[in-house]
Amino acid sequence: MTAHRVERPAIERIGVGLAALGRPAYLNVGAPALSPQHRTVDAMRDLTAVVLDSAYANGVRWVDAARSYGSAEEFLSSWLHRRGHGDVTVSSKWGYAYVAEWRQETEVHEVKEHSVERLHTQWDETRALLGDRVSLYQVHSLTTDSPLFEDLALQHRLANLRDEGVRVGFSTSGARQADTVERAWDLEVGGAQLFSAVQSTWNALEPSVGNALAEVHHGGWTVLVKESLANGRLAVDPPQLVSALAESYGVGSDAVALAYVLDQPWVDVVLVGPSSVSQLESNLTSTTVRLSATDRDVLAAVATDPATYWGTRASLPWD
Repeated sequence: MTAHRVERPAIERIGVGLAALGRPAYLNVGAPALSPQHRTVDAMRDLTAVVLDSAYANGVRWVDAARSYGSAEEFLSSWLHRRGHGDVTVSSKWGYAYVAEWRQETEVHEVKEHSVERLHTQWDETRALLGDRVSLYQVHSLTTDSPLFEDLALQHRLANLRDEGVRVGFSTSGARQADTVERAWDLEVGGAQLFSAVQSTWNALEPSVGNALAEVHHGGWTVLVKESLANGRLAVDPPQLVSALAESYGVGSDAVALAYVLDQPWVDVVLVGPSSVSQLESNLTSTTVRLSATDRDVLAAVATDPATYWGTRASLPWD
């Protein structure tokens, strides 16, 4: 028997991701051109709080972070402590370590390692900042060749978290996202599925993982969509078809692109990654857009080849 899903208002399906707020540089096209003095730890902490205040006031109740998002967990912890909001769902991720030491320009910003040692270290760090507020802890950027699939000690440590009441999930990246989701679906530890949630990249330009996400949603998993604006490409330099559709609705291209993600019945949470309140407010107008069948066909027509999409993404500069 599959889980019964209740239709929720669009705003309740939106979450804020802190990738662009927790550190001074990220590969987001069209992020506000902040001067170096406005990218200090204190300034970014204040900016994060302002964006989260606006999100909460608008009805957003999900925030997603990661150990590699610089000081994102610290900023979120500070905001939760000051505001006292008990109704915010928090998800975070482990697997990448932030190594840029708050530098905007550096050769390497983060280093990936899927090991039981990295999980131990980063889970302790996450708990030290967020306590028991973490509802979902995710393997950051799981791929089909991740050592996790063969590392029994790592699988059992994650199963311990699962059995302690923390939902365990994973995020995906790359042209083979669907293969990763399918392999992870079959992974069982202690007679039960190890994972119960997945966070994948899905947008008008890169919808290739959609069928796999629909299947696991139908099977009861929580599905989160990240990079719903293709790291800003669908907001700043969208295909002409997207721009024309947005103009017809009197909204930004970002709103139409996000409305397309919200239109997918298998999506539980759509993550947006604003670096300012104005970007957030523009993103949230997506909840007012009701796409027609013709609109959906138009948006489906802009999809690109996955390998091309991920090749372009890899070339984006950290700024």
